[in-house]
Amino acid sequence: MPRTHEENKRIRQIAKENIRHKAMDLFIKQGYHATSISDIAKEAGISKGLLYNYFKGKEDLLATIVEERIGKLIEVMEGALSLGTPSDQLKYIVNHAIDNVYTNPSVHRFFLHLQTQPEADEELIKYSKRIVEENARQFELQCEMFETLGIESPRKRSLYFSSTLQGVMLMISTYPQTFPVEEIKTQIIQKFCQSSSNER
Repeated sequence: MPRTHEENKRIRQIAKENIRHKAMDLFIKQGYHATSISDIAKEAGISKGLLYNYFKGKEDLLATIVEERIGKLIEVMEGALSLGTPSDQLKYIVNHAIDNVYTNPSVHRFFLHLQTQPEADEELIKYSKRIVEENARQFELQCEMFETLGIESPRKRSLYFSSTLQGVMLMISTYPQTFPVEEIKTQIIQKFCQSSSNER
């Protein structure tokens, strides 16, 4: 019996996810520029010709990976914004941002590297800017949370919060097995997720 349209769609989606995951693994291990389409096809267990049925090329794969990453950032922020108080919103950001890095430390390191590409690298810089733009948008939303929380200088507080969180995430991605994740999350929440009257 021939497969239905839905079955074909599901099989195609599974194949694309496999290719994307293998490409990401290689980008992390070898670097983007050192990875070829042939490398990705071999790792995915398919021919190079078949890979081109799913993606236009290596840059198309990178674009898909970056958009998936941005989608996850947006998902965390939307989850935070769905909560009723700025304190709970900020706690949500802390917990999910740190947990995401702890679960996939090498992925976090890859995107940090991508965000620090030189302007001369025309192929990668546009994806770096795409992530930076989304981070800037989320920073503004954080500022609003701190303002609602009653913080006197919400932009400065948001910058302090983001800097602290990014530093912790870098440390976790470097030392995932030894970093005291839960203890640090508690300290960040105590420091930043209280109203101005409860600041310590």
